[in-house]
Amino acid sequence: MKNGPLAVVAAAVLWGTAGTAGLLVSADSVALAAARLVIGGAALALLAGAGLRRVVSPSLLLAAVAVAAYQLCFFAAVSRTGVAIGTVVAIGSGPVFTGLLSWLLHRRRPNARWALATTAAICGCAALLMGGGQDAGGGQVMAGVSFALLGGLLYAFYAVTAARAISGGAESNAVMGVLFGGAAVIMVPVLVLSGVEWLAAPNSLLAVVYLGLGTTALSYFLYGRGLRTTPVATAATLALAEPAVAALLGVVVLDERLGPVSVAGLSLLAIALVAVAVPERRGRKGTGRRAGADRSAAVS
Repeated sequence: MKNGPLAVVAAAVLWGTAGTAGLLVSADSVALAAARLVIGGAALALLAGAGLRRVVSPSLLLAAVAVAAYQLCFFAAVSRTGVAIGTVVAIGSGPVFTGLLSWLLHRRRPNARWALATTAAICGCAALLMGGGQDAGGGQVMAGVSFALLGGLLYAFYAVTAARAISGGAESNAVMGVLFGGAAVIMVPVLVLSGVEWLAAPNSLLAVVYLGLGTTALSYFLYGRGLRTTPVATAATLALAEPAVAALLGVVVLDERLGPVSVAGLSLLAIALVAVAVPERRGRKGTGRRAGADRSAAVS
């Protein structure tokens, strides 16, 4: 588990740059998400190459549908609740659903430290995003929250499914290729129906290429590598570094200001992520040997 958490955090850092890069594009948010997924998914499928055929399965294809559906649910949520609430619920519920699904489906019960750190991280995330005083837009908050919760569940499903396949011996590049290559195929009609004329602008094209290759292809390449040795519930919590990076970029690049509540939330989130990332000390030698054997099995 030495480099696994680092790979997951690196992926989250890339995800956190997506919002700033997206400001360079004047396209509809759904069209932007579709273009990002089409480019990133195609790149991951090409990277996997012939390995796709060796790992493709009904469960991974269903997870690919979940990847595409997550994008649509997320934007349906933020359009009804506003960015702050939609993001808090969708991103914050992801680790909870991931831990529960991992426990229910694969009998991998998260430990008490994970539960405590994840609770703290979600609280920090909420304070970080809500500290700016953003209001929920419109009178459709409950519908938006429902979409956000469904998005969190979809994220948890494809993360747990990918982790299960990788821990079973499948190559992480191939698993991500199936998930995101399949999602790219699904999102092509969405992109076409949304319109592609905005891609003619050089800044829009450059931003979308970065979003596809950097914040999707490279990030999920790293996330898949991280899942080789990092429990999926831990990885989902570490991914909460994303809103922290987005907030810091807002301050440094966009001259935004963080209020005291947001600063406190950022600090709490950082502490929680460190608590999750640091490996636990094993009290008994036998337990340590058994954990080492489990990690070796996950990598093989």
